[in-house]
Amino acid sequence: MTSDAQPTPAPGAPIDRLAALARAAAHPSGDAPCGCADDGLVGVLADREDGTVVRHGALVVKAHAPDTDPGAHRARLALAARPDVAGVLLPPLPLPPAAPDALGGRPVTVWPYGPPVDPGDPDAAPWEESARLLALLHRTPLPPGVADGLPAMRAPLKAALAVDRMRRAAPDHPAAATVLAAWRTVPAEHPDAPRLLCHGDFHLGQLVRLARPASGPPSWRLIDVDDLGPGDPAWDLARPAAWFAAGILPPEVWSRFLDAYREAGGPAVGADPWIRLDVPARALTVQTAALALTKSTAERRPLDEVEEVMIDTCARIAGHRTG
Repeated sequence: MTSDAQPTPAPGAPIDRLAALARAAAHPSGDAPCGCADDGLVGVLADREDGTVVRHGALVVKAHAPDTDPGAHRARLALAARPDVAGVLLPPLPLPPAAPDALGGRPVTVWPYGPPVDPGDPDAAPWEESARLLALLHRTPLPPGVADGLPAMRAPLKAALAVDRMRRAAPDHPAAATVLAAWRTVPAEHPDAPRLLCHGDFHLGQLVRLARPASGPPSWRLIDVDDLGPGDPAWDLARPAAWFAAGILPPEVWSRFLDAYREAGGPAVGADPWIRLDVPARALTVQTAALALTKSTAERRPLDEVEEVMIDTCARIAGHRTG
């Protein structure tokens, strides 16, 4: 089937409108049928509260969260488009002529498509490459002008929002008290922490691979600038650190990641990385556990094995801090 013959959602459905915009961006000449669907190059890549992403050919179009602040959004896009971060962040592309810059109150952006990290091949995960990208990002000076309208990176806020969401959605879950006890051990941000350019929501799902060069390894870029901004760069290392502390990320992988970050001149940590990582890693553990309780409650299912590990880690955090 061609893209023109795809099943049509309800008229005016956000995904339907986003798909039409994606097709217009990928084929500005408007040539009918393009054949992208036959080649498997059309589809919904994500549809969540914080963003809906649709692919068409070599492009993807994203509808951002409904509560996105317009000024902050513009500042983050302007930063991602700068040539001095082109080797770190995937740059946005212009919208098609006459295309709306929002759908249903949600800002819309266009990006090149890049294959993500393959979750089915964990041994090939680009831990060293991601560490080097983070180090380069953290070493990028905040540009004058752009920095003036750039809000703080949102990692600490996202942890707090996850806990609030759990309080509303799963207040009676047997593990909720454990998560809250761990959350009470997380202090405010360190007053003398550096304020450097940070991604704000780093994990391997925030990487895409560019076209493989004629020789050498594939080139990776960070995506999703919705949480980008100045802040403590230790928060960008906090999720891998939390996984390592919970026993999910093998020690040798954690060492490879941390060594690559240091070798690239990453400024987030010193000789003892846990001086800076302890608080953010605890916060990301709580965030992950809180979202697990919220999701499992909504789906009316028990926690899975990894979610149980994060709850157990919260129990250790709470016990260590209060015992």
